Amino acid sequence: MPELNVHIASSLARTGKEYREVHEWIDNAETKYERHDFSKVLINAAMFREKYGEEAAQEYVEHLVDDLKCRFGKQLASHQAAMADCLKYFGG
Repeated sequence: MPELNVHIASSLARTGKEYREVHEWIDNAETKYERHDFSKVLINAAMFREKYGEEAAQEYVEHLVDDLKCRFGKQLASHQAAMADCLKYFGG
C-alpha cells in the first residue's frame, strides 16, 4: 500500500491540504486493519466530517481507494503473470 508520505502528497495535490491527521489515523500500526475495514466507512467518514469537515471525510475515502487499488493491483499483476506463464508452458 502507498506509504504515508504518498497519501499526504496525494491529498496535497487534490486539495492543497495534507490531511496528515486523517492518514496517520488510518495507518496507525496498532489499528491499521481495523481502520481499513470497509464495513465502517460510513461511521469513520462521519467522524472525519464532524471533526475536520467534508473534504477530510472525502480524503479518508480516497485513502482507502488508493490502498485498495494498490493491494488488488499487486494481486492482479501476480495473477496475470502466472496465467501468462501457464499459457506459455502449455502452448496457449
